[in-house]
Amino acid sequence: MFDRDKWQEIFSTISKNKLRTFLTGFSVAWGIFMLIILLGSGQGLQNGVQHKFDDDAVNSLWIYARQTSKPYKGYNAGRQIRFTNNDYKRTKALDSHIDHITGRFYVGSQITSYKNNYGSYDLRAVNPGFKYIENTKITEGRFLNKLDIKDFSKVVIIGNIVKKDLFKNGVDPLGKYVKIGNISFKVIGVFADAGGEGEMRKIYLPISTAQRVFNGGNRIHQIMLTVGNASLKQTKRIESEIRNNFALLHHFDPTDPRAIRINNNLENYKKVMNLFLGIRIFIWIIGIGTIIAGIVGVSNIMMIVVKERTKEIGIRKALGATPASIVSLILLESVTITSMAGYVGLMLGVGLLELTKKFIPPSDFFMNPQANISIAVSAIILLVVAGTIAGFIPARKAASIKPIEALRYE
Repeated sequence: MFDRDKWQEIFSTISKNKLRTFLTGFSVAWGIFMLIILLGSGQGLQNGVQHKFDDDAVNSLWIYARQTSKPYKGYNAGRQIRFTNNDYKRTKALDSHIDHITGRFYVGSQITSYKNNYGSYDLRAVNPGFKYIENTKITEGRFLNKLDIKDFSKVVIIGNIVKKDLFKNGVDPLGKYVKIGNISFKVIGVFADAGGEGEMRKIYLPISTAQRVFNGGNRIHQIMLTVGNASLKQTKRIESEIRNNFALLHHFDPTDPRAIRINNNLENYKKVMNLFLGIRIFIWIIGIGTIIAGIVGVSNIMMIVVKERTKEIGIRKALGATPASIVSLILLESVTITSMAGYVGLMLGVGLLELTKKFIPPSDFFMNPQANISIAVSAIILLVVAGTIAGFIPARKAASIKPIEALRYE
């Protein structure tokens, strides 16, 4: 129940010792301030790195053809592994977890034009599954489909930047024909990409069409796939299946690390998230250590307060004050000082993070530093607990004072 007299007494004591109260609370405020800044900055680092993962499906495996480094069954080392359309088909049926898959045929940059507008853009020859692996967002029209692959359709999906470059004055690109080299392709879609402007300066076209138009035969340079909700352990097993399958078909040693390279995005993501978990734990240890130093300061000051008010406490007890009322008075004063100082530190920390977010532009490694609501709630709970701990020993000492001894205390 709210005791107005008790609160008046607490604020009267604080106002009479302004400098002491300020110096006592400063260490607590500084501890909370540093904790918020460190956690917010750590979140900014995590946001920046995680944004890079948003560009591609986290649950994806990327398979690259390389050169062998070991001789195997009569085949010399240094042999170039070459993927074909058959590798794409076999890999697609290799494991039940594989839900989206694409091959990639590298075309490179090509001059692309629409009427009098020109630009050089990177062409990506892919299968329909590429949309889910690259987290491509279709903003207009549609993406490639199986019929485009089957019919060798001369269609393209262009990035937003390509659209702005080639289709000026609000011209709708859908259904229009662009020329890549001397060959016309129909625009069937426009896409956006979390990877930024660089990714949106690309053009997608059916892999079958690119192989025919650009003399690729049945060549594939890279295979990418997603593994649904497979765990990290399951993706490692799928990796092993893929490596053994390719080793059998392309005649290389399955233990040869250079014949093919498999990039496991889920494994990389888990490693990075575990790294940031370790960073957060380390930050909490530093922050709590700083706050503990503040708690010790508050506790020492409260001991001095109890000593100064020994006679007063004795009189209170002689007049019938219970030990519980004495304990609650000291604890409440300790919690009040700690909470007020901590709240100031919390607000200053959040304010500095907001300024940082406003004036430091986002990058691949630092983006949107912030102290979310869970951090703020945790900090407030920590403040209350800290204040209680800081006042507990002085409160017990105050409660144990005997009225007779207190009245004789000088």
